[in-house]
Amino acid sequence: MTYDLYIGDRTFSSWSLRGWLMFECFDIPHRTHMVGLYTGTMQQDLAPLAPARLVPVMRIPDGTVVGDTLAMAETLAERHPDAGLWPADPAARAMARWLVAEMHSGFGALRTDCPMQLHGQWQGFAPSDAVRTDLARLEDLWSLARSQFGDAGPWLFGAYSLADVFYAPIAARIAGYDLPVSDAAQTYVAHHLSDPAFRAWRAQGLTVSYDPMPYAMDLEQGAWPGPD
Repeated sequence: MTYDLYIGDRTFSSWSLRGWLMFECFDIPHRTHMVGLYTGTMQQDLAPLAPARLVPVMRIPDGTVVGDTLAMAETLAERHPDAGLWPADPAARAMARWLVAEMHSGFGALRTDCPMQLHGQWQGFAPSDAVRTDLARLEDLWSLARSQFGDAGPWLFGAYSLADVFYAPIAARIAGYDLPVSDAAQTYVAHHLSDPAFRAWRAQGLTVSYDPMPYAMDLEQGAWPGPD
């Protein structure tokens, strides 16, 4: 039972990162296909997957096409109930779904002002008040999950779950823009940066060059803060 996963880019596509992690981190067999997000062929590449128009999108083994990371996540959890995509505890699972839903629909300032990029760390980036408000909300949610359900491991609900999949691109943003968060939040970010799946994704992304570089800023860019 092998799925086909279509992604747009590894260095800049936060949504694609989510889609890939939900397969890779739960050992769900898949083939990855690249869509021309920055080469102008995206519409053409996605035509066989209509009505999908954005990445990521997956085709399940019976041929059904499912787009949008939230729909993909729920479909995979339903089809692979023993894979542990959601926490086993009902209360933890309910909170995890809440955190995922809020990530899916919220944090607009952070996502707009700090597009995900995995090249290096922008030096001297000054977050707006709206971004700081988003960061404070993240701190509240992460702290709540960790305090109630995080005793069994380093992730939001102890063991790695879909909640961590959805917040992986946020961890990358905090790292890539050196955003001001607490030590506890930085520890959680560091777990993402050192996670083997995340590192493999970033390493593959760095094999691709761009001219011009998407989302370039008029700032110096230092070394990536996590391991290569």
